[in-house]
Amino acid sequence: MFFDSWTGLARVLVVGTLAYAALVLLLRTSGKRTLAKLNAFDLVVTVALGSILATVLLTKSVALLEGILAIILLAGLQFGVAWLSVRSPRFDALVKSEPVLLLHQGRFLDRALRAQRVTRKDVLAALRGQGLARAEQAAAVVLETEGTLSVVPAERLPEAEPLPGVKRPPAS
Repeated sequence: MFFDSWTGLARVLVVGTLAYAALVLLLRTSGKRTLAKLNAFDLVVTVALGSILATVLLTKSVALLEGILAIILLAGLQFGVAWLSVRSPRFDALVKSEPVLLLHQGRFLDRALRAQRVTRKDVLAALRGQGLARAEQAAAVVLETEGTLSVVPAERLPEAEPLPGVKRPPAS
């Protein structure tokens, strides 16, 4: 169906504007954590927020206040998870993954690469993105909790210095 009624179009305009304003207001008041780089939990919340907004916009049987309540509930749950994560290392480990070392002192850690489903090409691309031409020029490449690859150039990390929060590979 191409066109149902002018009332339906007006509802989408009014409800969409109000729902969008409520979502923006909630995201601004809930703090920067809500808009931080996405880990798996944040991605789920973001997708769910988008789904709620779309449902409120396009489903006549869902009232605007029900949608706003659902958005507030999700933001509140995310705030609760973030609050608990900061206060409980055990809970934080349950919700978030740990950074994983993929390259150490110029050597690829193939077991870690396989476990994380990252290819050597991915690591080399991250190195090039940081201006390094060869793996030997890197002290470390770490797969961060939100999925980005961090590169530490060799001259910035002496061999004996550990990376805080990242386990060193076992000695060969």
